Amino acid sequence: MTQQHTLSVSVLDLVPVRQGHTVQQAFEDMKELAQHAEQLGYQRFWLSEHHNTPTLASSATSILISKVLEATDTIEVGSGGIMLPNHTPLVVAEQFGTLETMHPGRVNLGLGRAPGTDMQTARALRRTTQETAFQFPEDIEELQRYLGPAEEQHAVKAHPGVGTEVPLFILGSSTSSAVLAAKLGLPYAFAAHFAPQQLESAIAIYRSRFEPSEKWPEPYVIACVNVVAAETAQEAERLATSAEQFYLNVVRGTKNPLMPPVDTMDGRWSHAEEAMVKSMSRYTFKGNAQQVGEEISRFAGRLQIDELMAVSYVYDQDKRKRSYEILKDAVSNTVQLP
Repeated sequence: MTQQHTLSVSVLDLVPVRQGHTVQQAFEDMKELAQHAEQLGYQRFWLSEHHNTPTLASSATSILISKVLEATDTIEVGSGGIMLPNHTPLVVAEQFGTLETMHPGRVNLGLGRAPGTDMQTARALRRTTQETAFQFPEDIEELQRYLGPAEEQHAVKAHPGVGTEVPLFILGSSTSSAVLAAKLGLPYAFAAHFAPQQLESAIAIYRSRFEPSEKWPEPYVIACVNVVAAETAQEAERLATSAEQFYLNVVRGTKNPLMPPVDTMDGRWSHAEEAMVKSMSRYTFKGNAQQVGEEISRFAGRLQIDELMAVSYVYDQDKRKRSYEILKDAVSNTVQLP
């Protein structure tokens, strides 16, 4: 008989700024949520990188990671992700080598190739005038070397960094990122919470092409999705309107803070906008514990994911923390993988 195991669950936080609250409060919310996730037994707590976005306070990602590491004891903390075109590999290696040295065994380095912003801001962030996204594979290999053993170093070294072996994860929302993660023998985290279109094909490609590495003899898939869990299905539907307004921001190109829930979205969006929001947020699991558990069980079993990473755009901080409680219980009690 095949032994079953429980699906690992983790948190992705974009550090949203709530309407009527300050950026300082967003940082406090982040810290509280990380401590709560640790108490609940979540695997890891990742922070994103976004720029020129007043509604998301996660631009200085490594600094926020340091704050969360200082406020917690055991949970793994990392980037979801560091957008490598915005940084030189040496600087990233020094920053994460420092974090790993201060908090051994608890630091993750998730890497993406998108700028995490609009193109005008991307140009302001760029380290050169060249398009650096095309250097992503080479930059990852350079970064691996900086974090690797002393005997593999060149003349320029990362101090701290050498020998820290910070675990790397490839982030993506397309099949090209899946091909790269498979070739490098690294874990793969797919951003299905906002770019769901290629999820299934990307996972299939990653698993079929995976080349075992010393640290990862088997492929490892993390799927990032939206979760809004509550005591009742009706409450979850209402709380989810904050996420719907958040994604409507994306569709419209507006920069409103995270808004309180509303009784209905009718009249707040056009039919075309509603369709775009629902397409973008297709992988949203909302409802009570039983509903969320059953939906995630089917999802995880069908796609053979190893870990679920949840984003929860719930306006009320206590209800957001409760959503993560319900999710953890639902997965522990319902989801069993072969």
